[in-house]
Formats: sequence, C-alpha cells, structure tokens
Amino acid sequence: MGKLLEKCFIIADPESDTWKYTEDIYNKLNNRVNGVFELNEIELEKFRNLEIKPRIKYNVRNSSCFIIFDSNQDPQYWLTQVAFVNHALKNSSAGEIIDVFPNFFYSRQDRKDKSRVPISAKVVADIISLYADRVLTIDIHNLQIQGFYDIPFDSLPSSKTVVEYLEKNYPEIIEDKNLTIASPDVGGGKRAEAFATRIDNPNVAIGYKVKSNSGDAEQIKFAEEHVSGRNILLVDDIIDSGKTIVKACEELRKKGANKIYAYGTHGFFTDGYDKILSNLEKMFIGDTIKQPYLKESQIPDNLKGKLEEISFSQILSDAIFNISTGESLTALFD
Repeated sequence: MGKLLEKCFIIADPESDTWKYTEDIYNKLNNRVNGVFELNEIELEKFRNLEIKPRIKYNVRNSSCFIIFDSNQDPQYWLTQVAFVNHALKNSSAGEIIDVFPNFFYSRQDRKDKSRVPISAKVVADIISLYADRVLTIDIHNLQIQGFYDIPFDSLPSSKTVVEYLEKNYPEIIEDKNLTIASPDVGGGKRAEAFATRIDNPNVAIGYKVKSNSGDAEQIKFAEEHVSGRNILLVDDIIDSGKTIVKACEELRKKGANKIYAYGTHGFFTDGYDKILSNLEKMFIGDTIKQPYLKESQIPDNLKGKLEEISFSQILSDAIFNISTGESLTALFD
C-alpha cells in the first residue's frame, strides 16, 4: 500500500442509471478496506425550463472524491452535468476531484476533419480540466486524446477483464487453437494484439475500411489467408450503429471464416440489435452502457441469448483503490 488511506467519497446521482453500478463499486471497495470509502449523492434539482442545479449531499472538505458519471444519458446533458458537478466540488473544498467515466463521450471527435468544425474532444478536455484533478475511463477510443489534458488521464484497457471472463465462462472460445483475434480497422489493431497477447495466440487479422463520403464503412477488407477456415473473435471499442461489425462479418464469411464472435466495450446499438446479433454466434459487451441505450430499441426475444454483458465494476474499483493509495495502475494489468 503506497500511502495511508484517508476518507474518500464515491459519488453519483441516485436517480441515474449508473447508481447500482456505483453501489457495486463502493461495496467492492468497502469489502477491501472498511470505513475509508463512503457513498455520497448528487442531488439534482431540475427547473421547468430544463436547467439543472446539482448539489453534493454530504460535506467533502479535504476529501478525495471519485464521481461516477452516468454514460446512459444524452451526451450534451452529460457534459453540462460534468462541468457543474466538478465546479460544485471545487467550491466545496474537495481535496481531490477524480472524474470516472465508464464511457467517454466525444472521444471520436479528436481531429478537424472538415472546415469550420470544432475539435470537440479538445473542448471537452478544456471543460473537464478546469476543475477536475484526474480522469479515469475504460478503453478510450483514441489514446492521443490524453495529450489534450493537463491533468492525469487514465484509460483502463478492458482486455484483461474480458479474457479472464471468457477463460472462466467460455474456455471453448478462448482456448481454441483455430481462433483468430480480428479488428475491423487499423485503428483497433493494438487492441486486437493486446487480446492475442493475453491468450498467447499469435493469430491476428486487421481489417481495412473503405469508407463512403458519409464516413460509414462501405466495405471492410481482410486478407483471406488470415481468416479462411478459422473461428474469429472480433474486438472493437464502440458499437454505435453496429454497421462496422455487420460489414466485417459479411467480409469474413466471404473469405471463408467459420464461427464469428464479437466483443465491444461500449454498446449503443443505435440501429437496433437484429442485424448485428443475427450475424454472430455471440456478442460480448461491456456494462459501461446500460442495455438498451435507446429506450425504443429492444432486444428481440429470439436473439437475447446472443448478447452477454461483462462487468467492469471490479477493475474500476481496483483502479480507484490504487489511485487513493498512490499505487500504480499499470500493476493491475501485469
């Protein structure tokens, strides 16, 4: 243990979809060391004109505060709440403010791809850095975003948690000598390699996207010699519409792949579940987003068995503990 533990608060909105998630993290911490971590609440006053005013329920003076922000809400509302809550904590003389984002919005808007547009990820960084002292998230879309921050920014890789889950519950997948770990694009290549290294599997296939003018992938190409006759585990970070995974499946089957499984860290499924799940043997998804993200999008009964959530509350609680004691986060993934 790096330093003596002082009082730390785990804070969230009890009316949000992330409250049970927060309680799970708190319980894991409290089981590890009793009497140090305390639950605290964001009391959110909502006005008739849709303005909000958050208040931290209990005194946080000189205490480390870990705020678990809800990833299941509108991104614009999310950003407003982040700014206001951080300012409330700073005004309340919190000792340290650590923003915890199971999913991090705006992480794909990390460059100026057209004229007269913002680099939204940089704007978000400027807002968060005003009052927060540290950021903690899982599988940020682009690690270069860390360079936008003047405060520590930690992105926890999900690969260790996912591999351990599959080893325990689906050894027939993870121990398959005929398995290839695949990424649908070059940007996710390192993620696929991290999974392959975890299971000591040298077989990695990296896809290449051919994009349309809208930015959607029209085609995804794989080298036939890397996937033909093999079972595939596709890994990606964000499942938005799911078109990328569907197109990857179509290409893999054309190239002679056998069973296709997929894993995604953050699942939005904005085009519904039907197409993506019907193309897979099984879809594993992180629990950073409560399913379904869109209330009108429901999982068809005949496909429910194909979607399985993997919890990250343990790795988040371990990271919070190490931050609170001044220990390295890297040690969690050795």
